[in-house]
Amino acid sequence: MIGLIDRNINDLNPLDMKKIILTLAISMTMGLCATAQSNTNEVDIETNDNVKLEIITPAEPVKETKQQIKEREKRLRELNDDVAFAKASNSMRRGYFVFLAENIQIGNTGYRHYDISPNSNFILVQDEDGIVQYALNMGNPGINGLGGWTGKGTVRNKKIEYKDNGDVFMTFRMVSGQINADIDITLFHNSKHAVAHIYGGRPITMHGEIRPYRDADHR
Repeated sequence: MIGLIDRNINDLNPLDMKKIILTLAISMTMGLCATAQSNTNEVDIETNDNVKLEIITPAEPVKETKQQIKEREKRLRELNDDVAFAKASNSMRRGYFVFLAENIQIGNTGYRHYDISPNSNFILVQDEDGIVQYALNMGNPGINGLGGWTGKGTVRNKKIEYKDNGDVFMTFRMVSGQINADIDITLFHNSKHAVAHIYGGRPITMHGEIRPYRDADHR
């Protein structure tokens, strides 16, 4: 092969040329591998003489004790509760909210129903318009076909009061040909949880949560 390299390049046939190229490629590859192995831990950087480089050791992860983890998670829950309360109380003040019931009791000594859907058991207030609905889904279709009753009316005499303990208390009346009821709602401080009482016929008590809500007709 050395003899091939020493010959005049113009006299080489294509096969000899391929052999020479292959030999050079192998030699260069072996040289690069050797260089890479010898300089594995070396970095060659050129900078201005006035620039000083420092190697920074990554900081170790902060190690928390179990007590510190519990306290951090508690603070996070409290922060989330504060945000939820602010949204709920502001929506009540503005008059656009929905109370979603998680359980409901019909009558003063009635059984409390827990197996209900919040989407069909609610109190909706949209400024001067309101809806009260409950749906127990117990086999009896009820007046509304959902195992309960639905009343839509006008919201009147709405009042809101902020208690010394931080609770928000709202009262109003909902009237129409379908409903004539006094309603009061208490939003518990630092949470979105609330209780509602509906007085008109058999009293109804709902436990659930307040969420901001605007339907398409009031946007």
